[in-house]
Amino acid sequence: MDAVVKKIEPRTSRAQNLMEDQVGNELNASQQYLAIAVWFDQRDLPRLAAYFYRQSVRKRNHALRVVQYMMDNNIAVEIPAVQTVRNDFSDPREPIALTLEQERTVTQEVTTLSSVLREEGDYLGEQFMRWFLSEQVDELSRMSTMLNITDRSQGNMFDLEDYLKRDPVGDSRYESTAPRTAGGKL
Repeated sequence: MDAVVKKIEPRTSRAQNLMEDQVGNELNASQQYLAIAVWFDQRDLPRLAAYFYRQSVRKRNHALRVVQYMMDNNIAVEIPAVQTVRNDFSDPREPIALTLEQERTVTQEVTTLSSVLREEGDYLGEQFMRWFLSEQVDELSRMSTMLNITDRSQGNMFDLEDYLKRDPVGDSRYESTAPRTAGGKL
């Protein structure tokens, strides 16, 4: 009996390779957010820790959205290794500033990927990436605000904890329109 096996196409375009790179970028961001969450948790700052734990899961889910898109389109997926993350910080401002820079980098990566999809005429891929572009605007705004509040607190992290208590940061307003993740909602 001949088994029917789904044919997985090798990546053949620059955009497809960038998508796989984006999986790695999002997983790297997830790991960095996790390291930051643990750093805040060890310093008894539970709201900051919870915020960064949630961000870690969100970034992981972003990677799984790209994986699912690639699988839906029969494109070969290889999960790249994650890079070493930073675990030590001299003060609470450093990890927050790092995350803002990280979000700026991810925004540039998503923008480049979207541009390449358009150049290659992959309109389905371009449509898929629109959610990520909107999400990155939100991510940059949140991290910029958090860094501003951190700077105004002049080292008093309880002010930032109070800010998070007053203005809890939950799921993105774009979550309801998000592409599905590989493995379902995790």
